[in-house]
Amino acid sequence: MPEITIRAFEMTDWQDVATLFLLPNCRWGTLQMPYQSRDEIQQKLEKPSPGMYKLVAVATDSQKVIGMVSLHTHRGRRVHVGALGMFVHDDYQNQGIGSKLLDAILDLAENWLNLKRLELEVYTDNLRAIHLYEKYGFVIEGTLHKYAFRDGNYVDAYTMAKVRD
Repeated sequence: MPEITIRAFEMTDWQDVATLFLLPNCRWGTLQMPYQSRDEIQQKLEKPSPGMYKLVAVATDSQKVIGMVSLHTHRGRRVHVGALGMFVHDDYQNQGIGSKLLDAILDLAENWLNLKRLELEVYTDNLRAIHLYEKYGFVIEGTLHKYAFRDGNYVDAYTMAKVRD
């Protein structure tokens, strides 16, 4: 595994993150569309919704962002809930980067924000991601049939959650 640092996203990271958004494997596992312009991605990153936290994994040798995880906290009667999203650079997948990102975001969610429930959606054919989430205590709560359209086909997704007592 490459040596990495986990830290908060900064706008100076936007070009590296835009590269992640456009990589085939990152796009395959998320709801990102192909052919997004870098300008569109930059605008999305500049104006996050309220309650959004973003952490990045930075390769020590190149100082490039090679992964990102986001946590969106809710309001009102769901103030105890957060939704996760994550992706890792195609060339660095299956090397422990996702685990380091999850370690950091779970620490923030549980020990600093006192969130009791963390949720995510993951495509049912993304077996590596499902295994990673299960390793961290997430359980499948349901199946969303024809959740998204990807590469000419409808794909299902699982809703997964981790609940603390």
